[in-house]
This record gives sequence, structure tokens and C-alpha cells, in this order.
Amino acid sequence: MADPSSYRPKPGEIPDSPGVYRFRDEHRRVIYVGKAKSLRQRLANYFQDLSGLHPRTRSMVTTAASVEWTVVSTEVEALQLEYSWIKEYDPRFNVKYRDDKSYPYLAVTMNEEFPRVQVMRGQKKKGVRYFGPYAHAWAIRDTVDLMLRVFPVRTCSAGVFKNAARTGRPCLLGYIGKCSAPCVERIPAEDHRELAEEFCDFMAGRTGTYLRRLEGRMTQAAEEMEYERAARLRDDIGALRKAMEKNAVVLADATDADLIAVAEDELEAAVQIFHVRGGRVRGQRGWVTDKVEEITTGALVEHALQQLYGEETGDAVPREVLVPALPDPLEPVQQWLTGRRGSGVSLRVPQRGDKKALMETVARNAQQALVLHKTKRASDLTTRSRALEEITDALGLDSAPLRIECYDISHLQGDDVVASMVVFEDGLARKSEYRRFQIKGFGGQDDVRSMHEVITRRFRRYLAEKERTGEWTDGEDPGAGDPAGGLGEPPASTLTEDDGRPRRFAYPPQLVVVDGGAPQVAAAQRALDELGIDDIAVCGLAKRLEEVWLPGDDDPVVLPRTSEGLYLLQRVRDEAHRFAITYQRAKRAKRFRSSPLDDVPGLGETRKQALIKHFGSLKRLRSATIDQICEVPGIGRKTAETIAGALARTAPAPAVNTATGEIMDDTEEPGQATGSPGEPVSTGAPDERRGQER
Repeated sequence: MADPSSYRPKPGEIPDSPGVYRFRDEHRRVIYVGKAKSLRQRLANYFQDLSGLHPRTRSMVTTAASVEWTVVSTEVEALQLEYSWIKEYDPRFNVKYRDDKSYPYLAVTMNEEFPRVQVMRGQKKKGVRYFGPYAHAWAIRDTVDLMLRVFPVRTCSAGVFKNAARTGRPCLLGYIGKCSAPCVERIPAEDHRELAEEFCDFMAGRTGTYLRRLEGRMTQAAEEMEYERAARLRDDIGALRKAMEKNAVVLADATDADLIAVAEDELEAAVQIFHVRGGRVRGQRGWVTDKVEEITTGALVEHALQQLYGEETGDAVPREVLVPALPDPLEPVQQWLTGRRGSGVSLRVPQRGDKKALMETVARNAQQALVLHKTKRASDLTTRSRALEEITDALGLDSAPLRIECYDISHLQGDDVVASMVVFEDGLARKSEYRRFQIKGFGGQDDVRSMHEVITRRFRRYLAEKERTGEWTDGEDPGAGDPAGGLGEPPASTLTEDDGRPRRFAYPPQLVVVDGGAPQVAAAQRALDELGIDDIAVCGLAKRLEEVWLPGDDDPVVLPRTSEGLYLLQRVRDEAHRFAITYQRAKRAKRFRSSPLDDVPGLGETRKQALIKHFGSLKRLRSATIDQICEVPGIGRKTAETIAGALARTAPAPAVNTATGEIMDDTEEPGQATGSPGEPVSTGAPDERRGQER
């Protein structure tokens, strides 16, 4: 735990100007980003008596080891720079609105040659028009089904589209008139795109003009006695009106507005947003966040606006935004919104009438979301804090393990040995930091040696990153050598690779958890000792009795079954196991898909798996005799001869040592490094991949 006075700037160093500031920890990782109208006044608030600070603020300033700032000319620039840095560094102490659930959107892929209408979740993609979010995916499908009668836009996947183009036959929707079938060239690409644009215009709220146009066409067809066409237009109008009725009219026609409401307590806040387009509620979404410091409702609204419109431009930003409290100051935020839209945006608090009544409805939704969130055990800040405190006391740590890494080994009878590394920060999974490893140093079912290799590889990379960036050594002051006392800009390579991606192993944990008992814990501790790392705690969680093992202890630490600390360790361990077995199954499926056994006629999946299970690997099967293959249940001599012949035809070329140019024997892996007798050896090209899940 750092003393804020050790890195407090000297009097007069901080300018009295608008700007953005960053707090960094001892590893130069950005942990908090903020903006201020006056940097001098704002930063002074962080260096007062610790007892007067908000609990989360106190935790932040004691975790930090330095502070730096950038001066800007206007508060609008400060707002833009703050948003950019939060997106770039993802600081763990900043206000982060977490969706209380994953909301589906109605998306139109205008970035494709033949735009497609579909349901989408997750991160938004460039060139795609989004409408919503909606509460349920089925609500989107019902709406689209009604509108395809009038706007027969493509809804099929890329595979279905290519297959229809290859065969020259459209899908069922093409036959019943709910798709214009561009796959078989019933409609040119330009006309199909125009159809998709009309669909987008209607969904964006410009409904009156289009309905009046259809009514005019219907009247004209009736006058010309084209009654079939008039009847079809009548049915089209009815379908569109039915689709519109699914969204209740809440405000005057042609009103485009977003209504934002906030429900909060001392530690957390919930935000609810209603998207109103054309006077109708087109979508609803909600966010929940931990409050990092003493923050006003107006400041929470400002952060919500940044997250909501930070990536949006044009009509995606409505003409009117209604909020429960205005940010202070208001002018920079309003200018920023105007810049995002390209025209004026009204940001105000509704005082009376229908808009105030609707705002009360949004506020009730926010209050209910906060109550629901508080009942969720894993996301509750107080519960997470208690869990970290219990782990600290049970393991005898000096401070709470804010970053926990957990490792698990997975294999199938010694084949496809892989390992996973999952990361929890502040008791929550940080999936962007997940990693997975392919164990190539040795085969077999030796989880202990595998664990030793994985820990060695992970922390060898950490030491290499530390040395490459010129980071201070153990015992040195983080600000040593910096004339500004740690306030200067870090080297450009400190946090990112040369191509701008975040480094993969740059940050150490306070606690390493391994899936296993005393042997696995001893292997992990031995790996750290061999690397000279003595400031990272290690423990293991055994599945059988959920016992916590520490290095060198003869007896485990037994936490109560109702302990929040044990619950957190179990969640970390189970997540590591899930991530490892997912990777292992993917590798196994890939191996079976590309197996030479696929070319053996009459050999089904059951007998292929029986062969692999009997011999343990394809390599051992390839070296087996025909008599040995016949020992497998269900494999006759003729089939065994066919299998042996197929494997002989697909035998791999002899491996060559890249260092010496010599042909290696069958027991040596390509690129394998030699080691001392009795020591495990590891390959020179580990498969360490990014493990973020979508």
C-alpha cells in the first residue's frame, strides 16, 4: 500500500488550467483517468487526509504510485481526451457502466453488397445501421416478419445466400414473397440496397411519409381498377400499422429523444435509458456501475453520455436528451454532443407534461434495476470486498489480491495437453486478459510438470517485459531517476507492443491460484523461485474437499463453506477449468477433422475414436503393427491392413532441427530446446494466444 504523500506533486507544479490527469500504479499501469476545469484544485482533493476520502478513492490513491497530467485549451477537449484515454487504458478504478443484460439490436448490414436484416448483440460494427436495443430478440423477429411483406430485404446468412446463388434456387422466403431474392438476381444490387435504405428510414421513425405514399398508390390502383394491386397495398399498409402498434406512442409524433434516469446509493448507481423515435419507445437499456468517489448525479449523467454517444455520429445522437440532472459545467458537454450529431442537441431536465411523466417511468426502471443488481451476489461491491478480505486473512497476505490469476491443465489421456490462465481484478473476471497455452515440452498426463512449465513461461515473459521496458528493479523507488518525481510521461513501449496492442504479460498478479493440491502448488512455487520472484503469493484449490493449499504446508487451509472468499476462489477455479477444457476440445475436434483415418473406407467415428483411445495418439497408431491394430475391438485384419496403408501414405516428413540442419529422431519435437538430464524441456514457440471471449 503506497503513501500518497510519496508521489504528491510539489506546490506550484500543477497548472491552474483545464486538463486530463492519470494515476498509475507501481507497474506504470493506468488505474484512473479524470478531467478537471482546474487541474490544481482537482488534484489537491486526492491528497487530503485519507480518512476524509470515499472508500474507493482511498483505495485508488493508495494503489497508485504516480500521477501525471496533460493540459488542454478547452473543457470540450478535456472531455474528448478523457473519453479516449478511458477507452485506451480501461482503468479499473474509473466509472464503468456494465450492462445489466445483453440487449439485442435490429441491425441492417449496409456495409455488404446485399444488405441483410438480422438480430445482433455485442460490439457495434462500422457500416451497420442499428435500431434498438430491444428487450427481447423475439420482439425484433416479430417486427421484421411483418415488415418483410413491404420491404422484402434479405435476411439469410452468408452460407444460405451462397448456396442459393450456386444452385439457382432461392430459399422459402423468396418463394413466398418475403425476400426479393437477390441471390438469384431477381433484383439488381442497386434496387436491393434502395429497398434496405427505405427499411432503415421507416425504422428510424420516418413512417408518416411512407404510409401516405402507399395510401396514394392504393387509391390510384383502385381508380385504375387494378384491384389486386390495390388489395396488396392495403394489406401492406395494415402490416406496417401493426408493426408500429408494437411500439407504444408515448410522446408527440416526430419526437426524437433519449431519456436517461439514474438510481444510486453510496457505492453504486444504475442507469436506465429509453430511446424514443417518432414519438414511440424504440428501445430500452440499462447500466450499473460502482461509484469510485464522491460523485454527483450530474457527473454520473456525463459519464453515461460519454459511453452512450462516444462512438456515435449523425442521427444516432437524437435532437433532444432528457436527464435527471445536468452536468456541471453544461456547455462543454452540450458542445461535444452537438459535434457528435453535426447539429444542435438539447440537453435538459424535463419539468412538466408527458416528458416528465415518461421520465418518472424511466426512473422507476432504474430503481428496480439497482435493487435487482444488489441481490446478485457476484456483482455486489460489498460482497467482493469481503471476499478479498477473507482471502487476505486466510492466506496471510500483506494486502488484498486485487489481481488474481488462475491456471488449469487439461488433456485427453495425455494428448492435446493445454493450459489456461484466467484473470480476476477486484473480484470480477477480466476476459481481455485471459491467455491459453499449448504444452509441447513433454507428453503424458503429468499435470505437475505441465503446471511448472506454464508458470515458468508466463513469468519469464513478465520478467522479459519488465527488463525490456526499463522498469525499476525490486526495492527501487518507482519515481527514481525521474526528475519530476514520477510525474513524467512513461516510455512509449511501457504498456503496448510496437503495433499498439496491449502487452500480454506485462502486469503481475498479487495471487496465483492453481487448480490442484499440494503437488501442483509446489510446482508453481518452484517455478517462481527458479525465476527469482518472491513477491507473488501462490495457493491451490483442490476439487475433492475444496481445500486451499499453501506451498510447504503439510495441512490445507479450510475455509467455511459459507465463506465469500471460498466462493470467489471457486468461481476463479471453475472459470479456469471452463476456459481450458474449451480450448482442449477445440484442438481435439480439429485433430479429428483432419485425421488421415478419415480416408479409410468403412471406418466410422466410433471405431476411429476406439483406435485413438487404445493407442493414445495418432503417432503411436502409425508406428503400430497390423497385429497390434487387430487387438482393437471391432478391427479385423483386412481393416487393419487398410488403416496401416493409409497411415503410411500420410506419414509426415522427417523433422529438421532448425539450429543444426540435422534430421531429428522420432522423439524430438521440431524447435525443441535441449535441457539438463531430468529437467523438463519446453518448445521454443509456445502457442500463447489472446483468450478474450465474444
